[in-house]
Amino acid sequence: MEAQYDGVKLKEVAGGRGRAAAALLRAVALVLTLTSTLVLALDKETKAVAVTIGAITLEIPVTAKIKYSSTFVYSVVVNAIASGYGALSLLLMLANKGGKVRRATLLLVVGDMIMVALLFSGVGAAMAIGVIALKGNSHLRWNKVCNVFSKFCHIGLASFGFSLGASIAYLLLVSIAVFHLQK
Repeated sequence: MEAQYDGVKLKEVAGGRGRAAAALLRAVALVLTLTSTLVLALDKETKAVAVTIGAITLEIPVTAKIKYSSTFVYSVVVNAIASGYGALSLLLMLANKGGKVRRATLLLVVGDMIMVALLFSGVGAAMAIGVIALKGNSHLRWNKVCNVFSKFCHIGLASFGFSLGASIAYLLLVSIAVFHLQK
């Protein structure tokens, strides 16, 4: 008897349609990680901040860049690694027609699992710092940043969303491989 999930035969998912779905998911993950990398790497905003020293108030230009946060740099590096892997894995999958070379298929599944872990760690770390930038932390006397650099924060949030979408795409690829084991 063939296993079914929501009326779809798992053998069909793992077969031709599954291969097309996997190729589409890999392409989506590649585009999302590449977009996330570029958007976050180029994120920068400069504002004039008023600083009062005694009776004198000065307007000092302050710039927010991702290089000032090691967490954001980590997120860019993780997305760049995932972009490179996404391009290579898409080429490897297309070269391995029908999954005939089992080692290549195994490499893809292991690589996909590593990308899931890397991308979720990058998103989690960046979002944690993003929440602190949005709300601050009064116990540690960390001020809010997003109330001054709103464009910087919104662009960063968009980048984290792209990265999260790529994480989910790789998670779906791993899920397809797990379902494929049932045939």
